[in-house]
Amino acid sequence: MKMTIGEIAKAIQANTDNFDEALLKKPVTGVCFDTRKMQPGQLFIPLTAEHDGHDYIDNAVAGGAAATLWAKDHADRLPLKIPALVVDDTLKAFQALSKYYLDKINPRVIAITGSNGKTTTKDMVAAILSSTFHVTKTHDNFNNEIGLPYTILQMESNSEFLVAEMGMDRPGQLDFMSKLAQPDVAVITMIGEAHIEFFGTRDKIADAKMEITHGLKADGFFVYDGDEPLLNERAKTVDVIKLTFGRKSANDVFAIDSKDGQYSTEFHVNLWPDIDFKIPMIGDYNVNNALAAISVGRIFQIHPEIMAKKLAKFDLTKNRTEWLTGSKGERILSDVYNSNPTAAKEVLTAFKNTETKGRRIAVLGDMLELGDQSKAMHASLAEALDPASIPVVYLIGSDMSALYEKLKPIYAPENLHYYQADQLDQLAADIEATLSASDEVMLKASHGLHLENVVATLTK
Repeated sequence: MKMTIGEIAKAIQANTDNFDEALLKKPVTGVCFDTRKMQPGQLFIPLTAEHDGHDYIDNAVAGGAAATLWAKDHADRLPLKIPALVVDDTLKAFQALSKYYLDKINPRVIAITGSNGKTTTKDMVAAILSSTFHVTKTHDNFNNEIGLPYTILQMESNSEFLVAEMGMDRPGQLDFMSKLAQPDVAVITMIGEAHIEFFGTRDKIADAKMEITHGLKADGFFVYDGDEPLLNERAKTVDVIKLTFGRKSANDVFAIDSKDGQYSTEFHVNLWPDIDFKIPMIGDYNVNNALAAISVGRIFQIHPEIMAKKLAKFDLTKNRTEWLTGSKGERILSDVYNSNPTAAKEVLTAFKNTETKGRRIAVLGDMLELGDQSKAMHASLAEALDPASIPVVYLIGSDMSALYEKLKPIYAPENLHYYQADQLDQLAADIEATLSASDEVMLKASHGLHLENVVATLTK
């Protein structure tokens, strides 16, 4: 992003009567709402949430902020050291600025959501499109009403595509983001149980996911999992070109077969059966994410052999089914950013089919936002666990106690371990104490459990 203070002020309708011509022409090279990451020349966005960003203005100034947005109800402590663009609401102004910049750069927009697989699919789509175009994609988990504007404002002026991941935990959230981004292509990877605490049923989750089509351009495309009845039913109401992917032959793009390797998965596609596709991830479930990405590539006429080449080595966002090497030489499968019953079972199924000369060790943390069904859903993971394939299990978190009780009759006491959520250090130490170079460790949990700290301990 490169704009002047004057252009920003015009975009968000901020008053500049007290700014001279030189100040209006002052360049701004980016935006920042976390002063710990402030770079010289950026616009500071003081957001009000758990903490009030306005309280950190001195840090922003020290970090080299060129200017700041400023909420009108904080006018009694207007900063004096840098220009302040006074607005009614800093978040809404931030979003308005991103909309202005998006219209200015005018990339084609791919919007991606789903209960599972949206980050992986985003990475795959970006890899495929980058073979031909200049692409910007959502960084890390910046996929909400703050993350989307931030992603948009990170675009370089020559960006031809924006691949935007969109998450949600309540109705109306995707409606807002879709109407902000106005996608050319909307993708729904699948419907699962994520956030069922807030929605109650998968039907209501599907309704909320369909909001991603609300801002879809009239000449756009809707790409979705054609094996999901809830999506097939709702897709009838969307008056754009629809493309489906999945495993059934009724889909536009479907996998003919798939084969798990030690650290990768191979498959073929109905449209080009002679081309070998391979992704650097285990788990047959990840093939569907690749099929979604291939569907997007088809829309923009990327050659299938090029798509296969890009998928074979795409960059995966950290902590999503990522293979690492531990300090003792053990292999670690880190999938600790998020979790829900469907995703956890899929990862466990893939993990128990890996080749290893040592033990497979599963480390499972609480799956959050499952509501009244949480205990039962945690206990249901028992169907994907057995001592013959995964001989050692570590569990952490209050709701994982339900799985612990379910596994007690199946696992020997010395191979089944349970910890409270605040015992991360003890968990890491106990795992590390028993590891050998031939072992494999899989870690899966919702981000709120912070199993990434255990991963860090095992790999340091």
